[in-house]
Amino acid sequence: MTRFVLGRIGFCTLIAVLLAFFTIPLLWLVTAPFTSDPSYEVKVPDFTWDNFQAVVEHPYALPSLYNSLVLSVGTAVLVVLLAALAAYALSRVRLPGRDALLYALLLLSSIITGTAAMVPLFQLAVELNLIDSHLGLILILTGGLLPAAIFMLKDFMDSTPKSYEESARVFGASPLQIVRHVVVPLVRPGLATIGVWALANVWGNFLMPYLLLSDVEKQPAAVITYTLYTEGGQANLSMLSTFGLLYSIPVVLMYLFVSKKYGFRFHGGIKR
Repeated sequence: MTRFVLGRIGFCTLIAVLLAFFTIPLLWLVTAPFTSDPSYEVKVPDFTWDNFQAVVEHPYALPSLYNSLVLSVGTAVLVVLLAALAAYALSRVRLPGRDALLYALLLLSSIITGTAAMVPLFQLAVELNLIDSHLGLILILTGGLLPAAIFMLKDFMDSTPKSYEESARVFGASPLQIVRHVVVPLVRPGLATIGVWALANVWGNFLMPYLLLSDVEKQPAAVITYTLYTEGGQANLSMLSTFGLLYSIPVVLMYLFVSKKYGFRFHGGIKR
């Protein structure tokens, strides 16, 4: 009995420590922007708006959030569109070595990351005149996310009944009409999952925007955050905390909305 009680106490202590480990930084992020003189400690804020005023007056802070939105939404739309078409084709067409191709795509996308392909991607962007271009960065980020997106979305495509498509084909629907009006409504949870995943990946991406966007007016929030330090390398806590809170809100709201609407169900739209 004593051993059981001690085990329960130890387990509860471990859980409490883990919760504190993840909760305290979040508490700091929520309270520090409303503190006139924030430090690394979590303390009761005095509810000042001066930090937000400083962020608004910063010449690149709010525009960088807009740049992040453009890059994230543009990449997410392309990834969802191209992954849906590719996953549908791979799900419905029997190709020799199809499964091996899927696993090879996933493996290569995991090994050849943005860091490993940094030099060739930069050279490719220079040759195509895509430096300092949001479009060029969107295309490069889309190419990096597509293999994993196709792999994940194919599972949703496999779970949709083919009888619906056959019925639509009997009534003269074209392949694109079948995808748009039959398949897409059935796999909306999967498309939402891929969209949120792609958007979150791009929203927090630092390396590729830092390499390909030298114009500070085009840089996203992930890169601008790097500049919120003094010349001596000291963090400007009032600016960093406030900008970090504003930077986090869109992704949290998007996650809550999609989670409430679709629940991130990892299966197709047909209830069995």
